[in-house]
Amino acid sequence: MEKAPSVSTLNAGFKNSFAMLPKKFYEPITPETVHDPVLQKYNWKLGRELGFNFTQETPELTDCLAGNLVFADSTPVAMAYAGHQFGRFVPQLGDGRAILLGEKITPDGKRVDVQLKGSGRTRFSRGGDGKSPLGPVIREYIVSEAMHALGVPTTRALAIVSTGERILREDGIHPGGVMTRVASGFVRVGSFEYFAARGDEAAIGELADYVIARHYPEILETKDRYRQFFSSVATRQARLVAKWMQLGFIHGVMNTDNTSISGETIDYGPCAFMDYYDPNMVFSSIDTMGRYRYANQGAIMKWNLHALGISLQALLGNTEEEAMDVIDATLTAFEQEFLHAQKVGLLKKIGIEKPGDQDFSLLGELLALMQSQKTDFTLTFRYLADQIREGSTMTPQFQKLFKAPDAISAWLESWRKRLAEENRPDVIQAKMNRINPLFIPRNHRIHKAIEDAEARDDFSQVHLLTALYENPFTEQPKFTDYAQAPADEKRVTRTFCGT
Repeated sequence: MEKAPSVSTLNAGFKNSFAMLPKKFYEPITPETVHDPVLQKYNWKLGRELGFNFTQETPELTDCLAGNLVFADSTPVAMAYAGHQFGRFVPQLGDGRAILLGEKITPDGKRVDVQLKGSGRTRFSRGGDGKSPLGPVIREYIVSEAMHALGVPTTRALAIVSTGERILREDGIHPGGVMTRVASGFVRVGSFEYFAARGDEAAIGELADYVIARHYPEILETKDRYRQFFSSVATRQARLVAKWMQLGFIHGVMNTDNTSISGETIDYGPCAFMDYYDPNMVFSSIDTMGRYRYANQGAIMKWNLHALGISLQALLGNTEEEAMDVIDATLTAFEQEFLHAQKVGLLKKIGIEKPGDQDFSLLGELLALMQSQKTDFTLTFRYLADQIREGSTMTPQFQKLFKAPDAISAWLESWRKRLAEENRPDVIQAKMNRINPLFIPRNHRIHKAIEDAEARDDFSQVHLLTALYENPFTEQPKFTDYAQAPADEKRVTRTFCGT
């Protein structure tokens, strides 16, 4: 084992309400030290929003973010949880390479958790090294910050530290990295499964009360708060996954231990945005059966929520039958909310804000054309806004998306007629451009940024991409190439977890 870190003189303003729970919920643990830490990226804007008073990079700050020092007011713990991984239950997972440093009360009164990822072994590491290669750290930093800019509930990225270590993985040896990430909370569906598997109903109730007070305070004093809690989690997750679908985002590893109770996107791992539209698209190297493919994400979230409901069973009804009725009703409501949010969101992407039944057919026809023509998901919707005016010809950039442009002509005519019932073309166009991004984290761009950082210690692409994705809806003429889909030979078709 590496030596234990010393205590820093730096105060981060941390508290840790999770560490006030009984110790069966976590393991008190300090990070493992690293050899040669370098602070490669610090999110100064986010740091200010959170209320951190660090104003410059210092060796002491770098050591705190690497795990070589522990903030003076930190109570670091590794959280316990279980999980269904690709449908198979694992009764003990937990933070095997992450440590919760503490929680921060932001200037506007929000409570957020701050965690190191890749910070060494804990009792939950299950034989792993507790480390992270630099590549997955870079991927999660870039994508999570882009998701925030795209309006998707997500964990945030505060810092990237390269460690100077070499990390062995199945695809080779990589430089090591530690990420500092922030969330409204890191409790997962698997957190409840952990205690359900042990028959510890008291712990389930205690954890539910903690999470309700933290994330759903509006239901804290209600008589049926546990039922409302389950329903509220389901509603948040329905809207979250619908947002993913509207952006062509594929999480890639939707295990129950990667499903956040707060309703945020968490644990990006082998995530990816699709280039050309294919509802059966899979990127994750470990998802060999396509369980977590793009089109299956809503069904998988329903499956995960069923697992949560079973874990909460004792809180949801006086009898098993009563609890199962609550679970079934909640899952039915989830499905309805998800389908509604997905369809309404996709219709807004084509300029329709007052949908009628016939509009779903219009949307379905477009998606079928996109699939058969293998058009780029992001750019089809973005460039569609320029095709609104009746009688206009297709713009060259839109036309180039289609192998056979004539295939879309009849659909465009029907669509323009439908939009004439909505609003003025310029108003519709402006609204479409506010919800259809031009820039998304393209796999080949992230791959290049990781390659440069790992092979040449060159983080210029990391800095460029994070700055670019802060304004995904805004045209940035100098970076037009970064909006484009990759050439076939540059297309990245497989992504990796790094565990």
